[in-house]
Amino acid sequence: MKKIELNVNGKVHSVEIDEDMRLVDVLRDKLGLLGAKEGCGEGECGACTVIMDGETVASCLVMAFQAEGKEILTIEGLGDENNLHPIQKAFLDEGAVQCGFCIPGMVLSAKALLDKNPSPNRNEIREAISGNLCRCTGYNKIVNAVEKAAKDLQGGK
Repeated sequence: MKKIELNVNGKVHSVEIDEDMRLVDVLRDKLGLLGAKEGCGEGECGACTVIMDGETVASCLVMAFQAEGKEILTIEGLGDENNLHPIQKAFLDEGAVQCGFCIPGMVLSAKALLDKNPSPNRNEIREAISGNLCRCTGYNKIVNAVEKAAKDLQGGK
């Protein structure tokens, strides 16, 4: 066992880990943050996406010790049902949420995109979410939601 400190959602957590623990396991099993889900365990599906130091990462591919000293944002740190982030609200408004399994990763991928590019076109949005697989939708409502969120974040322009 090794003790590390992780900055997750603006709060520093001291956790004991096995050296072979992945970030997704620490988030879920040690910190109780269940938004990042393990889908494939190979970094292909995006269900475990989090933002680490401003970049999206597949938390199933990041060893927990590699995340020490980094700023990690999970869906739980973005907003909650009483105080939705504009991206979360746009996903609901546009009917982009179906089963919900992929949505935390999709929302975080959208946030990372909009933080860097506040006015993306549809192709840029599709590229940004290309690492997130959804089995329920044809992605159009998700792309619409990201477009809406971009406008909402810019004050409706």
